[in-house]
Amino acid sequence: MGNALEKTAEFTPEAYLAWESEQSERHEYVNGEVFLMTGTTTMHNVIGGNLFVALKNGLRGKPCRVYMEAIKLRVETANCYFYPDLMVTCSASDRQQPLVQSEPTVVVEVLSESTAGYDQGTKFEAYRQLPSLREYVLVAQDGARVLVYRRGEGVEWIVHPYGAGEIVSLPSLELAIPVEQIYEDVGFESV
Repeated sequence: MGNALEKTAEFTPEAYLAWESEQSERHEYVNGEVFLMTGTTTMHNVIGGNLFVALKNGLRGKPCRVYMEAIKLRVETANCYFYPDLMVTCSASDRQQPLVQSEPTVVVEVLSESTAGYDQGTKFEAYRQLPSLREYVLVAQDGARVLVYRRGEGVEWIVHPYGAGEIVSLPSLELAIPVEQIYEDVGFESV
């Protein structure tokens, strides 16, 4: 998500899905409230694109799919629909769904100044309710910093920070992505 959410209306989940299918802009649904998603920066877009390519190439030949920005993620227990920046699902059930996924293994959000608190707070609270989710990845766009929250035992989530010169480990997908690859073409001197 690019900038802060702007509340636009209240809906039931069914009404939201019908309404959203007719909109030219994307909106997230959080427990009855609908919020407009605003634009992103070019840096956000480059970082997201780099991650998409890395994930797509790394998952080639595996039964997983990576989606970027325009596919909804349903978190039924939190009564939410989100548009994560990226998500990877290895679920056979999800492969049968053309518009909404509900069993991701990994969710990625590229942080911005206006959404960082939301992505680390409200969104992460909802995402943690997904039984399939193994890793939640937060990627800074103001410096080479990646946080991977990995599901531990029970309800515990353990954070694994990565910086310049390191390799981001995603064991749930059996992937490793160099931080430099994530930040390729963004112009940080520290990468």
